[in-house]
Amino acid sequence: MQKSIQLDRPESPRNDSNGTNHVHNQRIVETETADGFKKKEQSCFCLFVCLCFSSVFRFATCQIPTDLSIQVEDVTFHVHKYPLVSKCGYLRTVELPPPNSHLGYDLKLEKFPGGSETFEIILKFCYGLPISLNPDTVAATRCASEFLDMTEAMEDGNLIAKTEAFFTFVVLSSWNDTVTVLRSCEILSPWAENLQIVRRCCDSIISKISRGNSAEEMLIEENWWLKDVTTLHISHFLRIITALRAKEMKPEIIGSCIIRYGEKWLPSTDTKTEGTGKYGNRINDFQVMSGRKQETNIGQNKERRTIIESLASILPPQKEAVPCKFLLWMLKKAIVYAASPVLVLELEKKIGMVLENASVNDLLIPTNSVGEQTIDSTEKQTMHNLEAVQRILDYFLIYEKQQLQQQGLKSTASNISKLVDSYLAEIASDPNVSIDKFQVLAESLPREARASHDGLYRAIDTYLQTHPSLSEHDRRRLCKIMDCGKFSLDACAHAAQNDRLPLRIVIQVLFSEQVKMKAAIQGKDYIASDDESDKESSQSPSKKEVKSLKEELEKIKIQMEELQRDYSELQHDYEKVNNKNRKTTWTFGWRKKKSALSDGKLDREVTEEGHYRSNVGCKAGSRRRQSIS
Repeated sequence: MQKSIQLDRPESPRNDSNGTNHVHNQRIVETETADGFKKKEQSCFCLFVCLCFSSVFRFATCQIPTDLSIQVEDVTFHVHKYPLVSKCGYLRTVELPPPNSHLGYDLKLEKFPGGSETFEIILKFCYGLPISLNPDTVAATRCASEFLDMTEAMEDGNLIAKTEAFFTFVVLSSWNDTVTVLRSCEILSPWAENLQIVRRCCDSIISKISRGNSAEEMLIEENWWLKDVTTLHISHFLRIITALRAKEMKPEIIGSCIIRYGEKWLPSTDTKTEGTGKYGNRINDFQVMSGRKQETNIGQNKERRTIIESLASILPPQKEAVPCKFLLWMLKKAIVYAASPVLVLELEKKIGMVLENASVNDLLIPTNSVGEQTIDSTEKQTMHNLEAVQRILDYFLIYEKQQLQQQGLKSTASNISKLVDSYLAEIASDPNVSIDKFQVLAESLPREARASHDGLYRAIDTYLQTHPSLSEHDRRRLCKIMDCGKFSLDACAHAAQNDRLPLRIVIQVLFSEQVKMKAAIQGKDYIASDDESDKESSQSPSKKEVKSLKEELEKIKIQMEELQRDYSELQHDYEKVNNKNRKTTWTFGWRKKKSALSDGKLDREVTEEGHYRSNVGCKAGSRRRQSIS
């Protein structure tokens, strides 16, 4: 398969002021083949260019045979030496191999800007054929002409001057052309940087964005430039946003740019699922995390890590610039793609400043990073990153303390107590969460920060249910975090019948419930020890509730009296028996029963309605006395 282009050399090309070539007294017949190549015929001598795809060679043949072969990328060009040497200073100074070389070419241009397509434009210009400059090719042509040293010293009106004029007077005056050229510079590094093409494009974009206050306000309202800026390479985007920050653009606008760029270039989760947020939920995040372990494209992961680190480095310091939801989304991506630890800590500090605006799903941060494998297979790894949340909470408390000392503002620690309790309830269902980490996280907030301990009780109860093998000591240690006096009536009723709680805690709940019911009967609100009452417990109960509570209170009083009477009788019997005979078996059996009574263990049986009641009374006392006898 062959495709050909036939061109005649023009007799005397003339250049006008704008760099366009004009050919006089020539007959041009132009046709286009079915496969997209063009054929031009003129009356002078014929220049035949043949492209053979099997051997990937290009020939420029005419009445004079070619005397130079140049390879660019995987394409070899057979051309005449004189037209190129007359305009390219690089080809004058380069040393060519001997003619009998077996390389298949005389010269190989390594890392040529723009590749073989740009070199074809150079060849057309050297042969005196008209070339068409446009925003898509002007940057590559400018870099290629610089590579070949096509300066004015070689020939007046050389290609460097023409491309510079087109870039300066045509491209930079148009917003769309400037953005197009800047996009094309992504594959032209470092030539585009050294020739100041990138800098001049960025300066032009910045000046157009921030041109005057009135124009800026118009742009802020329309935000039409955000879409174009977010399509740029991260290095170019970073340069533009940094300059806009230096020009004191509003932090909200800078934050909006960063958010849109992150949404465009970083993989996002499915937002069509019900209940998902703008930046995904915990289920999809872990689907991404599990899927990335199969990802083999290391270069893509490195590029995403660079984007995350760059975006995090230009985040405005103001709290209102970027929402907490996006910061937590960025933190998840930073951990997933193994960003710099210093950057992760900076993100955690920023999140700590606005933690009261977070949600539970936002705090469910993955543990692993891309390609990370557990070194010790026996070590149990949690599903969520508890250490990151712990650090965020610590930063929040430090920031809160500083605000209280400097500005005397009211503490907002109570605002995140429900958030922390909800997060504890979420991670409590993970069987790999150790009791030490769970307890430290639960005790991070000051005791006065929680007006109600219902959420904390729900989290601890979930943890006890997920970890049934906990010892009695660990159960007591974990339940000490709760303050039974801050339970609502519903929580007290549930805890009183909860077999997972230690019996000592159950008795404390019963006493707390008794005090609350007494206060409710007297028409008073229960006041906690720290002078903060829960909203639910402060509401006045109805008459029906008061009546039922009063009856329950009377039953509890009767049961407590029976317990006290049985205890006194048992103690009296023990003294009699102990004086008669001090056998070891009796003493051991008695101590066991005594410790059970001192701990407040009550024998309870379930009624037909499903409620617990204490199995106490005179009959129980007589049975115990008979067993001891």
